Amino acid sequence: MARSLFLNLPVKNLEASVDFFTQLGFEFNLQFTDENATCMVLSDTAFVMLLVEPFFQTFTDKKIADATTTVEAITAISAESRAEVDELVSKAIEAGALSTGRDPQDHGFMYQREFYDLDGHKWEVLWMDSGFVQ
Repeated sequence: MARSLFLNLPVKNLEASVDFFTQLGFEFNLQFTDENATCMVLSDTAFVMLLVEPFFQTFTDKKIADATTTVEAITAISAESRAEVDELVSKAIEAGALSTGRDPQDHGFMYQREFYDLDGHKWEVLWMDSGFVQ
């Protein structure tokens, strides 16, 4: 059975986050969107739920990590080419993301770059030679 992925991320300003990710070319499922949350579509089986922090807090008794000072996760998404990796990261920086300061990682069969989104969440964008993916 193929499984779907729903990554839940806390955000400070939902409207700003939607605008940011829209500038990167992502779309949203309006059925799962209100003033507290939205569903960003990565693929037919992968979604990112962006939840305003007070709403996110209702799902956990733990303190929400401040992603600007603490890494709670690294979210990696694929790209179809090296050029698309560069394009997506460039769009992110232009839309207000911060560079991690790390150089692109080129391993021959895999190429990746990274950025911090508006809330400090770390995103990696990677291309992998299809001959290495099973």
